[in-house]
Order: sequence, then structure tokens, then C-alpha cells
Amino acid sequence: MSQARKKQVAIVGATGIAGQQFVAALRDHPWYDIAALAASARSAGKRYGDALRDASGALRWWCAEPPPPALLDVTVQEGARLNLDGIDIVFSAIESEPAKELEPLWAADRPVVSTASAFRYEDDVPLLIPGVNLPHAPLIKTQQSRRGWRGFVAPIPNCTTTGLAIALKPLHDHFGIERVSMTSMQGISGAGRSPGVLGLDMLDNVVPYIPGEEEKVARETAKILGVLRDDAVTPADCIVSATCTRAAVLEGHTEAVSVSLARPCSPADAAAAMREYQAGIDDLPSAPQQFITVHDDPFRPQPRIDRDADGGMTTSVGRLRPDPLWTNGLRFVLVSHNTKFGAAKGAVLVAEALQRDKIL
Repeated sequence: MSQARKKQVAIVGATGIAGQQFVAALRDHPWYDIAALAASARSAGKRYGDALRDASGALRWWCAEPPPPALLDVTVQEGARLNLDGIDIVFSAIESEPAKELEPLWAADRPVVSTASAFRYEDDVPLLIPGVNLPHAPLIKTQQSRRGWRGFVAPIPNCTTTGLAIALKPLHDHFGIERVSMTSMQGISGAGRSPGVLGLDMLDNVVPYIPGEEEKVARETAKILGVLRDDAVTPADCIVSATCTRAAVLEGHTEAVSVSLARPCSPADAAAAMREYQAGIDDLPSAPQQFITVHDDPFRPQPRIDRDADGGMTTSVGRLRPDPLWTNGLRFVLVSHNTKFGAAKGAVLVAEALQRDKIL
């Protein structure tokens, strides 16, 4: 897809971890230029480089890639007073409570692609994963009509949901999913940064509870795998049971999944369905070469080895085997990158897909 002019984008929440991930994902992007950075009133008016430093002078930058030097001199705006002149897209990386108030302000005039959960469960808001449920995207037109917006809000799913929904999609299409039981072992990067405390909590440990995570996975997976009809998404008729834990891994969510299918499916059938799945996003700059990577090695996938495959944008699956607990039962393990496909880079992929399909 040729781009006559790069779209100008704003990142709100740019000083936080998710905002920094947007900066990294958009660095040297062929379709988008970062034109504005915004954050809380505490950072507004400062150079971006100064806003990233704490009182000791340490640079609070958490991405592997260094910040682009040219952005360090950009003056940070206050998110609540974001100047939208010349801005084509707003990428929102703020917490859910302020997102409820601020994202509608921006969406009144501009497309907003968000990592926040504030609008995920609204009837007129699609929860998009390019390659899985882009047919839900026309719901954006319903959203604009109902709310009187020229723009829209398009949130991405919870990072734990993303890898699960991707792995389930080919199985749902070919064999039908009736029940899903999933236990996650999630990277600590998903919990943000609590200097000194989080590391001590996780050392030599697995934490068996992540507030609100299990409910999000169940609700979002059914919505993503559902069908758009009559200006609303009818959730998939499947039961999703999730147990979400935090493990001593920096990045990457590992999930052990058990599925009850409507029709017989051997491990070989499942592997073929995943490998042959046509996501239809090969022309997007942030898309992986392989949407789902299936491993035959029983010791794969592993987060340290597989999370960065295909730029952190492939879902790695292995240990496909029957599950005698269910009729037509199947078990497998997956690894997905929670701060790439599950966060900013996945949101950028949503914008790319909507732009290609002339919705954005």
C-alpha cells in the first residue's frame, strides 16, 4: 500500500511504559510520524527528555531501543489539553480511569487507538486483533453515528487475551470451540514498574492472582471470536475459564490451554490449521511473517527463546496433544509478547489495518 503522505500521530501517556512502547513501535515507521507527545500535567511543558528523568537524573526509559534523539527536545503537552491541529491519529497509552474522560474528547474529531480497557466492553466498540476479527471493524461506523463523533475509539484487547484469541481462531473456524480452560504464567513487565518492590515479590516466586485479569480474558475472548450482526457483536458461544498468574519472567506471557472442540481434531489437524491460517495482513508494516508459529520440539515455546520471534508479533504454539478430559479435547502451550503484539505494536497494527481498509 503506497502512502502519499505520512500520517501525523500523537502519543498520549508518552512518559509511561506503554507510551514509551509506542515511541519504539513508531520509530522509523513507513506510514506514521510522531508529531506530538502528551502526558499528565506533571510532565506538561517539559522537554520529553527532561520529563523522562527522575529527581536523581536517571533516565526512566524502559524499552530496549533508545529513545529517538529528535523526540527528546519535543515539548510535552498535557493530555487533557492536547492540540489536535495537524494530528491524524491519537495513540492512547493512559490508564483506564482517565481514558473514560479523555478519549471521548479526542474521538470527537480524531481516530483514537488505545491500550486502555475503558471502552472495550461497550456494545458499539469493536475489540480488534488484525488477522482475527477485522470483520468487526464496521462497528466503528455505528459508534460514530450513535455518539456523534467524527473520530472513534478502537481499543486493543488485554495482552493475555491477545495470544489466546490468535491461537484459538483457526481452531474455532475449523472445528468449533465449546470450552476453553487456560492457565497463564505472565511476564512481570505486564505489571508496570514498582522500583524495588516488584522484583522482591517475584524473586523465587509465582504470584497466583492478577486482579481483574481472568474476567477480562473470558469476556474479551468470547467477544473477539464472535460475529458482528445487527450493529453489535454476538459473542462466541463458548465458555472460557482462566487462571492468571505472574511468573518470574521479564517479558512474554506463557499460557497452557485446554480446549473442548465441537468436532474431532487431532494434534496434526490443529497444527495444520494454525500453520495454514491466512491472516490477511501480510501487507501491513507491523505484521509478522508468520501469524502463528507452531513448534514440533516438545520443549518449545519458551518465553526467553520465542517472545521476540518475528519482532514480537508472532504467537508461538507447541505441545499440541489430545486432552482426555474432554470429548474432542486438545491441549497446547503458547507464548506471546505482552509488550509488543499485546500492547503498543499491536495497537499500531490496528491503525495500519483500519487505514488500509479505509476506515481510518
